[in-house]
Amino acid sequence: MDELKEVIKNYVTDEYLEPDSDPIDYETPLISGGIVDSFSMVSLKRFLENKYQIQIPDEKATPEAFDSVNKIAELVKEFVKG
Repeated sequence: MDELKEVIKNYVTDEYLEPDSDPIDYETPLISGGIVDSFSMVSLKRFLENKYQIQIPDEKATPEAFDSVNKIAELVKEFVKG
């Protein structure tokens, strides 16, 4: 689980934060905090689906479900087998 959180945190940091931005943690508000927008959320969802060979239904991919690293990790865990 910690590895999953680190993968998500690193992806968000690398893709969406400016180099001089404050670092994020597992509870940083990503969508409500303006770090991730709706377009970015789609690319993050696609990244996770490809990396973990899962399919996250669109109805589960809500802004609330993508609003922190912890929430995203919980969502991904629902669909990862094993």
